[in-house]
Order: sequence, then structure tokens, then C-alpha cells
Amino acid sequence: MRSPIYVALDTPDIDRAKAVTSAIRNHIGGIKLGLEFFAANGPAGIKEMAALGLPIFLDLKLHDIPNTVAKAIQALRPLEPAILTVHASGGRAMMEDAKAAAPIDTKVVAVTMLTSLDDSDLHDMGIAGEAHDHVVRMTELAREAGLDGVVCSGREVKAAKKIWPDGFFVVPGVRPVAGNSGDQKRVVTPADALHSGASIIVIGRPITQAEEPDLAARAIEATL
Repeated sequence: MRSPIYVALDTPDIDRAKAVTSAIRNHIGGIKLGLEFFAANGPAGIKEMAALGLPIFLDLKLHDIPNTVAKAIQALRPLEPAILTVHASGGRAMMEDAKAAAPIDTKVVAVTMLTSLDDSDLHDMGIAGEAHDHVVRMTELAREAGLDGVVCSGREVKAAKKIWPDGFFVVPGVRPVAGNSGDQKRVVTPADALHSGASIIVIGRPITQAEEPDLAARAIEATL
């Protein structure tokens, strides 16, 4: 059984990404490659990382008109990522078209609310209610659109799973006990995230910036 840990390789340096992946591969379930990596290395870089033999979570958080998102995903089809993200705030039609355009084995999940945001940020954007309410609304919309699941913080995943029992839940913003939260505002520990219903947890800097990433990944895995 694969580890539920996906490591976030937020770096433009493909050699660094390969080195970290090779060091920790026995303690993780997959690797997350986001906008920073994709902008620097493109589809060719994704293929190089895929050659290491771990599932790829392609975290591009696509958000545009339905036709544009669908065509972008069609262009990404040869990469066959295990997981691909879009923004739930793009609306039902965009999410429906995203799922229709994706490879059959790719899980398309919707980002409900970035873990760098909190209630005050929602207020600044003119969105009523608290983070919890917003995540629940976006989860319901993603389910209705036929996606595979959502991305939400560990603080909301229990409520999201309650309304979508068979959904796939990606929880970022995960930090070990006493870990530095960095720019994340709604964080939980890895064990708490899993106990609340996470399907996979995404961990970046606590592993990638550790002096010995292998030991850091092993220590986190042991808490699960």
C-alpha cells in the first residue's frame, strides 16, 4: 500500500527535484509538481520526473473559461498525471469540461480555497461567510460537476467528506507537530489530516528543506 504522502517539489531546479525524489522515494506515495516547476521545465520536465516511477500530481490550478481549460487539459493528456487540479471557483461548466477532457485514469480535483487564505481574506474578496462554509459550498459544486474530489485544508476535510463520502480529498498545508507554518494559515498535522478523512496529504518544505530529506520523510511517515 502506497504512502498517503505526496511531496511538493516547489522548485524550478529539475536536478534538485530529482535528487530529493530519489532520496525519499521509499517513504512517499507520489510527487506534486506545481506552477513553479512547470513554468521552468514544461511538459518535458514532467516526463523526466515521471520516469522516476512515482505518480505525478500536476498542480496547475487551472482557472479560465470552460473551453480554454478543456483545451489546456487536452494538451496535457500525453503526460497522464495521476492527479490534476482546477479551481472550483471557475464554476460548474468549467469543471465539467475539465473532467471530460482529462485522461480516464486522471483524478481531476477542485481547489476549494487556498490554505494561504483565511476568513479575513474571504471578507476582503467580498465572499460572505467563513472558510468552512465556503469550502463546503465549493465541495458540493465540484461533486455536482462530476469531479473526483477536492483540495481543502485539514480543518474542513471532515465536513467535506461528510457530504461526499466517496470523494477523493487532497489536504495541503500539512505541517508536523511544532513545524513552521510558513505562509500557510489553516494547517494541521499529518496524522490529524488523515484521521479527518484525507485521501492524500501534501507536504513540502518540512521535507524538501530539511538537512536530510530522507530522515524527515521517514519521521513523518512514522507518525501515520
